[in-house]
Amino acid sequence: MSGFHRSLGLWDATMLVAGSMIGSGIFIVSAGMLRDLGSAAWMLVAWVVAGVLTVLAALSYGELAAMMPRAGGQFVYLQRAYGRLTAFLYGWTAFTVITSGIIAAVAVAFAKFSAVFFPVLSPDNVLLELGPVKVGAAQVYAVAAIVLLTLFNTRGVEGSKTFTTVFTTAKVVAVLALIAAGLSVGLGTGVLTANFEAGWSAAQLDAQGTAVPLTGAALLSMLGVAMVGSLFSSDGWNSVTFIAGEIKDPRRDLPRSLALGTFLVTVLYVLANITYLALLPAADIMHAEADRVGTAAAQVIMGPSAVAVMAALIMVSTFGCINGYVLVGPRMYYAMAKEGLFFRQAGRLSAKGVPQWALWVQCLWACVLCFSGTYGDLLDYATFASLLFYVVTIAGIFMLREREPDAERPYRAVGYPWVPALYIVCALAFCLNLLVFKPTFTLGSLVIVALGAVVYFATGMHRGRTAPDPGMEA
Repeated sequence: MSGFHRSLGLWDATMLVAGSMIGSGIFIVSAGMLRDLGSAAWMLVAWVVAGVLTVLAALSYGELAAMMPRAGGQFVYLQRAYGRLTAFLYGWTAFTVITSGIIAAVAVAFAKFSAVFFPVLSPDNVLLELGPVKVGAAQVYAVAAIVLLTLFNTRGVEGSKTFTTVFTTAKVVAVLALIAAGLSVGLGTGVLTANFEAGWSAAQLDAQGTAVPLTGAALLSMLGVAMVGSLFSSDGWNSVTFIAGEIKDPRRDLPRSLALGTFLVTVLYVLANITYLALLPAADIMHAEADRVGTAAAQVIMGPSAVAVMAALIMVSTFGCINGYVLVGPRMYYAMAKEGLFFRQAGRLSAKGVPQWALWVQCLWACVLCFSGTYGDLLDYATFASLLFYVVTIAGIFMLREREPDAERPYRAVGYPWVPALYIVCALAFCLNLLVFKPTFTLGSLVIVALGAVVYFATGMHRGRTAPDPGMEA
């Protein structure tokens, strides 16, 4: 036995999926997306496409999750399909960029909205300058949030389960209330109709604020760039797979929670953006103060008090999202350590049944990342790397179907082979588009993956076991 406590049911797992997805993005990124596309219709398409891709990926992942219901999730799937090197490269990238990067990005957003109540957290309040690195009060506050949630998660999965369920339920109800109130007010104003008068005519604002028309390949490329925001906001759905060792009936509940959670959040995101468009003219969305579109929309409904109300909602949302990532990441590092692919101490559980050492290592690195860049920078790094490995993982379904046709599959990917193949093609096209239009961050992510290969061979990890026992409990 691993020592993990199987105490999570279908509701808990679904709440973790939804809670890890709903963070700060839905309240912020629509401003940048509309600036990129200049069209309400195309911005909505970007959200719908991102949602559909996320659901397709979740439906495909269900097969792998049910086959290998072990702590470690994606790392476990990659090791069985490809071997140690690919699995390590994912684990390395998740630790250095994806999981830790998202924790840092959402913590920075948490600080950004906390500044509404605590002006000392203003981005302009720089406490210390160390060459190119500026240490601000907001970054220190973000670090404090990560440390606090890490400490909380060392106390066991039961408390974290309750925390996640309560916070996720609260933010889902709050977003539904915003949508209901916003549509009841906005649909009678004519703003929604006005925003769609331009139809499918897209344009990007240049540095001078001039609209440059987008057509054909240029439009598709910019749609891909804009989708960084919607895909980042939809990420985190696979988090539940990392804690498979703590789910009561993972073979049944993992696939269901993935499908239910991603579908729920996709519907909420599309409705939220329709609400924004019903309340705010496109120009107001594009130029929302600090990109706080959610706050600007709420102000139409509630007036000046909306600033504080929305800031509180987003603080709850981001705090719960951070907790979800803090919870799941160390379960993967635990699985890696068991295979000799991470620090040995990460493979040990505390008396509370949690990988406490791995929690603190993740905390340390996520805190470092809080000082490494802006919210947008961290978003770009994490989204590209995450999608790249989703493609590799889902391609593993085809490999395992061919190599292990008789393996037990309690759940089979919906629409196989077409649904997984469609996701792979679309996600690859998205990644290639980002390589062209955002090379700084995408090439940076690839360099980090390559450094992982250097570490793998330099430390002698390649001399370990080539594959885990498929039936082994994590």
